[in-house]
Amino acid sequence: MKIAIDAMGGDHAPKEIVLGAVQAVKEIPNLEITLIGDEEKIQPLVEDASSINIIHTTEVITSEDEPVRAVRRKKNASMVLMAKEVKEGRAGACISAGNTGALMSAGLFVVGRIKGIERPALSPTLPTIDGKGFLLLDVGANVDAKPQHLVQYAVMGSIYTENVRGIQAPRVGLLNVGTEDGKGNDLTKKAFEQLKQAPVNFVGNVEARDLLNGVADVVVTDGFTGNVALKTVEGTALSMFSMIKDTFMTNWKTKLAASMVKKDLKGLKDQLDYSEYGGAGLFGLASPVIKAHGSSNARAMYNAIKQACHMIEHDVNQTIADTVQNIDFMEEDNE
Repeated sequence: MKIAIDAMGGDHAPKEIVLGAVQAVKEIPNLEITLIGDEEKIQPLVEDASSINIIHTTEVITSEDEPVRAVRRKKNASMVLMAKEVKEGRAGACISAGNTGALMSAGLFVVGRIKGIERPALSPTLPTIDGKGFLLLDVGANVDAKPQHLVQYAVMGSIYTENVRGIQAPRVGLLNVGTEDGKGNDLTKKAFEQLKQAPVNFVGNVEARDLLNGVADVVVTDGFTGNVALKTVEGTALSMFSMIKDTFMTNWKTKLAASMVKKDLKGLKDQLDYSEYGGAGLFGLASPVIKAHGSSNARAMYNAIKQACHMIEHDVNQTIADTVQNIDFMEEDNE
């Protein structure tokens, strides 16, 4: 099993990216990793890991670069060379914590789409109170969507959740402003009717306030709404922990209480950390492409690598391709 990784993408590259890769080759059998980036910076961190190869380049796509232009002009950028490893069959999946838009462009222009998938979706797994988590797609790959796109998201999300996360007949919900049938705008109303016919376990509309309660295993929406929901969940969790910390630092009594529950609070924080579930998959591409969080540490990168390995082992992308070919009602809505 071979995976290519952009070693120069992310806030803590290349150190945390490389350390995560080193941990992965030690713990995951038959894994080979190709790191793409500045060899002078990577090599000292690799130690003597024989299962790690390095492709040297000093060219990098930054967060300031315009995604499409950067992918087309920076042919030797670490992210582009990473995608090329997958395209040319030298790796079965690729991972980057770098520029999300550029990774999406590299995925589309270099790796390519699955036939029949009109719009790939960016799809992280978010935490739930019961610890199982749920897949949310799309969270920003496409801010505008049509009903058939949401149906495709549902199919892709169901296949991933069942094969990689091991949840049988995953419940699929449509993010909406109410749970009743007929709620929402034109997009959600049409998507609702199409999802009832889709080969998924559709449970109807779900509201944002119920997401962390595990109301569904897969939640589909357009990229604009999904990104707002993602940022709201992430921001709320960070704000709550900041408020709790401030409260515990109020006086000596609260400081004493903090010392007694410190370990429990750390466990709660880890439970709400969606990097524990891996990265956000770019579903709909010909091979697994995973977007790790920009602030990924070694642990988060290790989890993203495990996620990629599961996708390869269970042949998720091919299963998506086969399933989509057999769906004849996902025709483009020309109204």
